[in-house]
Amino acid sequence: MNIKRKKICAFGIWLFFIFGAGTGLCRTEHEVHFENTEYELNIYKIYGAENGKTMMIIGGIQGDEPGGYLSADLYADMALRRGKLIVVPRANFFSIIEHKRAINRDMNRRFTPVNSKEFYEDKIVEILKGLIAKSDYLLNLHEGSGFFSEEWESDLKNPMRFGQSIIADADVYHSNEKGIELRLGDTAKKVADDVNKKIDNQLYHFRFNNHRTFEKDSSHPEQRKSATFYALSTHGIPAFGIETSKQIKDLETKVRLQSMVINAFMDEFGIIPESPKVALDTPRLKYLVVSLNGSQNIVAKDGDEIRVKKGERIRVSQIEANYERGLNVDILGAGTANDYQKEIEIQEPTKAIVRKDGFKCGEVYISVIKDEDNPGLVSELKNNYPGASKELSSKSPGIIYLILELNGSRQVLVNGEHIKTIRGDRMKLLDVIAEGINANGLTVNFLGFVGNKIKNTGEDRGYTINTAKDLWIKYSKGGNDLQYSIAINNADKRIGEIFVDIEEPRLNYLVVKHSQGGQRWYASGETIFITPNDVMEIVDIKTNINGNSGVKVHVTGDSGEMETRVITGYHLSKGNTGDKNEAGPAIIVSRDGMVMGKTAVQVGEPVAAKENN
Repeated sequence: MNIKRKKICAFGIWLFFIFGAGTGLCRTEHEVHFENTEYELNIYKIYGAENGKTMMIIGGIQGDEPGGYLSADLYADMALRRGKLIVVPRANFFSIIEHKRAINRDMNRRFTPVNSKEFYEDKIVEILKGLIAKSDYLLNLHEGSGFFSEEWESDLKNPMRFGQSIIADADVYHSNEKGIELRLGDTAKKVADDVNKKIDNQLYHFRFNNHRTFEKDSSHPEQRKSATFYALSTHGIPAFGIETSKQIKDLETKVRLQSMVINAFMDEFGIIPESPKVALDTPRLKYLVVSLNGSQNIVAKDGDEIRVKKGERIRVSQIEANYERGLNVDILGAGTANDYQKEIEIQEPTKAIVRKDGFKCGEVYISVIKDEDNPGLVSELKNNYPGASKELSSKSPGIIYLILELNGSRQVLVNGEHIKTIRGDRMKLLDVIAEGINANGLTVNFLGFVGNKIKNTGEDRGYTINTAKDLWIKYSKGGNDLQYSIAINNADKRIGEIFVDIEEPRLNYLVVKHSQGGQRWYASGETIFITPNDVMEIVDIKTNINGNSGVKVHVTGDSGEMETRVITGYHLSKGNTGDKNEAGPAIIVSRDGMVMGKTAVQVGEPVAAKENN
């Protein structure tokens, strides 16, 4: 669900009346994707009064780099005289909340031409790709370890460090197809020179860091899946990674240095701003607005206590702090990492922790009282904020997202979406984000699965579902065991549905290293020929299963499970009786007892020492 808000700044209106309709209006468009989830994505499109180039700024793609996302955040409120900015301050909000580089996968390694959409990170990356396609330039803001230097000076200052550098994937990028030549190194060096003149501490000076990502001998091949490489190679736009050093401990200093580089790039590209101020006040909660059982509204300040009866429901509907963005609330022991705007049933005493990004800025205590006591706020602050008397939403009940885990990785799905699985995957239904109704009152039913086998209520949240063993085929679409549905019901009325597509696990090939030299790959059904003196090692198994989760490999008559396996021809020949009717040894690859593929092994003939890796 996307929500787009627009605002028109006064500067543009003033120009409109003076110069007439020929002059553009400066304005900001705000888009929200995955609203009120842990993965909420906010995008700010800032239009100048005069047309110009578009620069995109990404912050927070890795959640343990606050210098990046706090710097980007300063530009979300900017007014422009010329040009356009697309600002994504917190590309990976969940990882920021958790203060981790990644949750499922590193988001800055998911910018491949074809995206699997297997994880929530992939869905966000697809949105970012669309924004990159509309941009003329890209800046990706980071923090890097140590201090980059062209020469080795110390463990913290050498060519493999990233800090205090402006990174590009090439010095000069040529594309005959696009008809362009981009002198990225010259641009980065000019920006660095301009910025360094304003930095007294030479250790903090920026340097151009050429990752040579297109070269076969690049020291940074992992960058071929990064946002900057995607922007440059796919869309032919100049793209730079801006790295301040993690060794700079003062956060405001890091943000100031990042902002100096951003401003220099804007000047270089002709985007004329009103420079944002760099002022990082300590995050501070003013109050929460909390509804009790869908009606009573309570205002709770930092440190207040809310008293509820066991089983009552609360919902945090408003967070007031000295910042507007990057806020979330986590009700400990309930819900998810972001419980803002969610109905939460209270069963035991807990706390509502309010964070700005990953930093705690306040808390409200929630106590459980006896039935004869009066619930509410201990300090009796009730219904005393603007708009507290508004009626509850009259929207028709509907679901916005279903959140689930697939093999331990979280995914968020919209109504009607299909999720691809491989038979044997483990799935757990976690939560529903709904509108117009309390999500706790809904039933989330995986049709063809029974969670509570004593009393089947149809509620399947919280159960681990083995897609190989736990499903009733007769409830699959067409009875073919290949597609099931997850139904979200309000009483007896279905208000949402997600589809689970199941593919059979499949062995693509084995990669085998032979002691006689070389390594070869063998598809399922092929035969491996070895001599009694040969030793072979299975060095890789390629399947259609992500990470080979649950995959086992063993030789006929054996039952071992190993990532790699050493097999001797002598051992196999000893087990062969010579009976022509007896099946020979084979390497069997399976998952949950299902055979995915089999490669026969014949002992006696020499193996060809040929490499095809």
